[in-house]
Amino acid sequence: MTPGRSCAFGTDGIRGRVGLPPLTPEILVRLGYALGKVLGSPDAEVIIGKDTRLSGYMVESSIEAGLAAAGINVALTGPLPTSAVARLAAEEGAAAGIVVSASHNPYQDNGIKVFDAAGAKLSDDQEKRIEQIVAQGEPQWEAEPGKARRIDDACERYIRFCVASEPQAQLADLKIVADAANGSAYHCLPEVLRRCGAEVVAIGNEPDGRNINVDCGVLAPEAARRAVAEHGADCAVVVDGDADRLLLIDAAGHLLDGDACLYLMCRALAAAGNPPPGVVGTLMSNGALAGALAGMGIDFARSAVGDRNVAALLRAKGWPLGGEPSGHLLLPQRHPTGDGILAALAVLASVVQLGETLAEAVSSYQPLPQAVVSVAAADPAAAADDLASAAATAEAEAQVARVLVRPSGTEPVVRILVEAETAAAARQAAEQLAAKIESRNCLSAAGGTA
Repeated sequence: MTPGRSCAFGTDGIRGRVGLPPLTPEILVRLGYALGKVLGSPDAEVIIGKDTRLSGYMVESSIEAGLAAAGINVALTGPLPTSAVARLAAEEGAAAGIVVSASHNPYQDNGIKVFDAAGAKLSDDQEKRIEQIVAQGEPQWEAEPGKARRIDDACERYIRFCVASEPQAQLADLKIVADAANGSAYHCLPEVLRRCGAEVVAIGNEPDGRNINVDCGVLAPEAARRAVAEHGADCAVVVDGDADRLLLIDAAGHLLDGDACLYLMCRALAAAGNPPPGVVGTLMSNGALAGALAGMGIDFARSAVGDRNVAALLRAKGWPLGGEPSGHLLLPQRHPTGDGILAALAVLASVVQLGETLAEAVSSYQPLPQAVVSVAAADPAAAADDLASAAATAEAEAQVARVLVRPSGTEPVVRILVEAETAAAARQAAEQLAAKIESRNCLSAAGGTA
């Protein structure tokens, strides 16, 4: 690729610091052109949505210009959750849907997520072809450029879809804190819950372009926890900047991650006599989830980390439910990509069906303590390989339940995950593994435990 002119897709699209490659106007225009050439045809239309970052205007305009130069028409939605853009692309018969967002990253970052005409994430082959076109010489601009329009009712259409997706989610007896992370769901999330009958306390719903994910959302759930206590709420629904991730907080302030949400939905389905044949998690999923599902007669399979990998394995097995501990939950019979708001309604509907409070419904699920350490690496893949044998030895000698060592797909670090019977044992084993590779002068600590 040409230095300074290239872009590369990571585990969840393209992401980085605005103003630095690949998020410069020049490269983004070229990216828009490449997207048009790979995903569209003359007179085709591509839908562009975004979150609330200040840089969204620049990124959106640059991508729009590149698409138009490739002869592709553009429809703009304004701030809208990622999954809503994917659905709208399929609904409108568009060639693709593009979301300008860096998800849970700080506002100085931005990124691009791309969905095909069916609302699914791109294949590896499509991503490679786009990267190749961006890296080539000056594009051959089309003589007939595309045009642009705005979809004014995009948010309302998405709200109606969410409410209709879970008619049994009658939430009239619930007071719910809705934390939209000052992101793309700031106007959608509270309204969906209200139309389902809940009394809603909205926080993280006043974006100013710079406060996305700041002291709110899935990375900072303390604000929602405080609001639950202050308002005597039954629970909190918490999403990230582009609303494709979900965390729940019960009335006692306990945090329910993606594993706990999967358990709850399966428990309700099993109680109704309709358990799913299987559930897909990832390498990061807690071992207790697999055990709990086995007790219900439900199979469990692990994919590589990343919701696109979860989606691929779900398609291969034909199963209806999967997700990640981070809160990416997939219900492919309702939507081809992860949707934090749809997932929240599905979980809350499960609680209503069980006739219990959220805390009661999840009390029987006891995850194994985990420790996760991130260690910086110039070559994360090589460093992870270097640590593999030590990890296997630690698993045997320390008698911990599970050890996972993997290179991060989004940062130059190695992730070390340890599950054990106690938090202290998990932390000790993780730190010992980190120390082994640090002592070899291969890496240096990138952070603490999480």
